[in-house]
Amino acid sequence: MTLTQLLDRTAARIPNAPALVCVKKDGSETTTSFGELQRLILCAASGFEKKGLKKGDCVAIIHRNGAEFVITYFALLRIGAIAVPINYMVQKPEELGYMLNHVEAKGIVTQREFLRGILKSKAEVPSLEFVLSSDGGSDAEDFDIFLAEHPPMEGSVDAASEDTVSMLFTSGTTGHPKAVMLSHGNLVSNIEAGVNAFGLNEKDVALTLLPMFHTFAWTCCTLISLRLGAKNVVITHPAPPKPWLNAMAKHGVTIFAAVPQIYSLLSKQAVGIKKWVLRFWFFRKVRLAVSGAAPLSMATLKEFKDGFGVSITEGYGLTETSPIASFNPPSRPKVNSVGKPVEHVEIRIVGDDGKPVAQGAEGEIEIRGPNIMKGYYKNEEATSAAVNSEGWFKSGDIGLIDEDGYIFIKDRKKDMIIVKGLKVFSAQVEKVLMGHPDIADAAVIGIPDETGDERIKAFFVLAEGAKADSSELHKFCRKHLDPYKRPREIEIVDELPKNALQKTLKRVLRDREIEKAR
Repeated sequence: MTLTQLLDRTAARIPNAPALVCVKKDGSETTTSFGELQRLILCAASGFEKKGLKKGDCVAIIHRNGAEFVITYFALLRIGAIAVPINYMVQKPEELGYMLNHVEAKGIVTQREFLRGILKSKAEVPSLEFVLSSDGGSDAEDFDIFLAEHPPMEGSVDAASEDTVSMLFTSGTTGHPKAVMLSHGNLVSNIEAGVNAFGLNEKDVALTLLPMFHTFAWTCCTLISLRLGAKNVVITHPAPPKPWLNAMAKHGVTIFAAVPQIYSLLSKQAVGIKKWVLRFWFFRKVRLAVSGAAPLSMATLKEFKDGFGVSITEGYGLTETSPIASFNPPSRPKVNSVGKPVEHVEIRIVGDDGKPVAQGAEGEIEIRGPNIMKGYYKNEEATSAAVNSEGWFKSGDIGLIDEDGYIFIKDRKKDMIIVKGLKVFSAQVEKVLMGHPDIADAAVIGIPDETGDERIKAFFVLAEGAKADSSELHKFCRKHLDPYKRPREIEIVDELPKNALQKTLKRVLRDREIEKAR
């Protein structure tokens, strides 16, 4: 089974059913049925083929959520080309230029608001032959005209399960980002595993609020909806929230997927009259709330359940795992756990020697299954370092598996801080710090000193109207943390550096501290 066949099957079964309901920033909507979506995909495939694209060629998608994103992605698959979704928040021309050159992109499908940055990079990308824009711009071809000018393609290029369908760039902690190659087989297996783990059916209504360029939103919201024939309410702009909240109520969204920060913001709004409006109107039909991409604090978990009457269920995965590796079963959840491996996926914990540790012991999480990436494009050394000869992928995350087989994430391996020879997991410290009522967000990093040891520094963002100072926060740390886990330094900041999924960029904080010390 390929992704193309998966969509063909759904479109043939329910051609008139709504596939995508795209909600714009002003609240206006456009609905595309499965049959119309299929027709537009075939028109785009015909157009890409006429431009000379062939099997294995790469086209970048730098676009907000929308039907155009889905059309482009599946049209490329039709001709055997490779979709390369890129974070539209990448602002530096040299960084974008590197990505485009690395995959030798033949074209880009984008929007007017991103054209300026793209054009700055264009001169440095010799492989680039065309730029299509979905909403105008004099320096790009019009995507709507492109679709209208080409009749639907007949048939499609033969594809195999192992063929690469997309390449996604990791954020990377050092050096250039790596391009993760995912195949039809990787994604189809993960879609089926997700459908079964989440307990979904075609009557569900999903909300794609997170950006489609990220594998969490793409697989868990978009691809699963297309596989089931379920309605997918697609949000083009996450801010302001009113349009997508209204859309949730109007369309009866049943599946809500977000990152911890969004849950935290919603929970803080669920007070007084707002609580009842949010709970009994906007969230009235939500039966499954999924969180991923970052640890979820106990405080947010409780506040959301109290405010909305829905328990947040955590899952775990990485870009390299397509991304679903485990999920907390809604019928038998364990608090703070990311659940058990999804079907056909194995997870184990290994020590520094690479050997499995005893049950309940902490170590690095390794994952094996049909969802594991093909490798990093043009980087055999990094691929060999990440995936061993037996197919086990090294996640870089520290965790443990309890007596019932549930997985608990402790921290990123690189975020583990060594204090006087003792291991301190920054995520554990952050969970404690987030228990302070005046704290809206927190990040903890380790800063190496001249002795080779590390000192802990905490960054805090205060909640609106909060008046806590560093003295009070130090006092809180002394009360709730063991001495070696307490931050020696505290800095109150207006905001923390985040990526598109609102995951804190700790490397940015570390780099700032290193620069200060020079």
